[in-house]
Amino acid sequence: MILRLDQKLAGKIHAGPLPALPAASNPYADWTARLFTADRTQYILMCNTVALYGGVFYGRGVTDVHDLLVRGLEAVRFHAEANGLGLIYHRHIAPLSADVRCAKALNRSVTGSMNELVEMAKCYLVEMELAPADAAERLNETPLSALRYAFAREAIKDLG
Repeated sequence: MILRLDQKLAGKIHAGPLPALPAASNPYADWTARLFTADRTQYILMCNTVALYGGVFYGRGVTDVHDLLVRGLEAVRFHAEANGLGLIYHRHIAPLSADVRCAKALNRSVTGSMNELVEMAKCYLVEMELAPADAAERLNETPLSALRYAFAREAIKDLG
C-alpha cells in the first residue's frame, strides 16, 4: 500500500524525506492523506488516490505512520460499511495494509482534488458544525470534477 502524505502531515509524523512513487498497479493500494486545521483543531483527510473516497478524522494523537494508518483505515472502514461497501474494504483494502510505503503526492490533479475536499470539509466542520464522520459522508456524496462529476462513493466500486 502506498500512503501519499502532504508536507505538513509528513512533518507531524516524522516520516522523513518522501520518495516520488508511480501510481500503484492496484488502485485500491494507493491512498493520499492531508493534514488540515479547521477552527484551531487538526484533522486528517485520507482518500483513495484514484476514487477520492475516504474519511476525515481528528489529527490529535497521530504521531507516526502506524497511528495514521490505523485511524485512517478505521475511518474508511466505517464509511465503507455504512455505504454497503464493506466487502470491498475487507477484500481489497484491509489486506494491503500489512506493507505500507510513504510517498509524495502523485500529481497536481490529485493535489488539487484534495485541496477542494479539504475546503469542503472545513465548511462542513466549522460552518455546519458536523462531526468528522458526517463531514466525510458528505464528501463521499459530492460530485467531483476529477471523477467527471461522479460520486466518490460510486467511483470506489468501479476500481475492481
